[in-house]
Amino acid sequence: MVPQFFDEAAVRSVLRMDELIEAIEAALIEFSAGRVEQPVRQIVKSHDGFLGTMPAGGPDVGLGVKLVTFYPDNGALGLHTHMAVIALFRPETGEPLAIMDGRLITEMRTAAASAVATRALAKPDADTLAILGTGVQARAHIEALRLVRPFREVRIWGRNYEKAQRLAEEVGAIATASAEEAVRGADVVVTSTSSAEPVLSGAWLGPETHVNAVGWSGPHGRELDDEAVRDAFIVADSREAVLKEAGDILIPGAEVDAEIGEVLAGSATVPERKRSLFESVGIAVEDVAAANLVYRRLHGAGGIASR
Repeated sequence: MVPQFFDEAAVRSVLRMDELIEAIEAALIEFSAGRVEQPVRQIVKSHDGFLGTMPAGGPDVGLGVKLVTFYPDNGALGLHTHMAVIALFRPETGEPLAIMDGRLITEMRTAAASAVATRALAKPDADTLAILGTGVQARAHIEALRLVRPFREVRIWGRNYEKAQRLAEEVGAIATASAEEAVRGADVVVTSTSSAEPVLSGAWLGPETHVNAVGWSGPHGRELDDEAVRDAFIVADSREAVLKEAGDILIPGAEVDAEIGEVLAGSATVPERKRSLFESVGIAVEDVAAANLVYRRLHGAGGIASR
């Protein structure tokens, strides 16, 4: 059987953020319930970048693997820093079904996971959003988070103020001159930079602010300082992955209180009136669930997991 190939244009034509948020929520519940087989990603260094291998399979999410590269210096070459392909297989027979471009899926599923966490953890009346970063994740997060909270104001900060201004104009937001100006008074904060040094200070955060930390820079880098992590209710996409890969948590020696799938299933209780942190390193079940959603839309009802 020859698998079909779907390029980014094909993926973009059918993948909708509102549908993806629901698919990611279901997949995260399945993962935390132990109904998904998923080893922590394996990483190989190559030149100035990395290649990650991310397989996952479960009865209700399908079977697949993502191969993803991360080359931090690609921006200077006019290339994406993250590129990927995802291969899907028929769970019952192992037949290859499809290979699809995974760059857009990676971009969108990361933001969708943050939207799931924001819907579960942020104050119901949250109306101010701060975005630290100006890249693809900044844009995707604005789209996704606006679907789960009616933000009255969105503030964007980036190390390049002109880029922050351009993005702000495009999405109807406000560019700020400093990260502190963006964060103070915000109900929800997203860190989506490539920095290996803290860009978010806990001194700027309110007592009930929700933070989505998605600018993963490995076990030796972090976007959040100690105070931003201290005393927060810390929720991971994968406890095992975060405690292996996330410098935000490893460097200050913090503990993970729950996985987001546990919160969604009601097996972990969210404390009231406390700051929350969603530490997201990105896991394979999100990619497989998203790819299955794309495959269903391109091939009609049924999809992979149900065959």
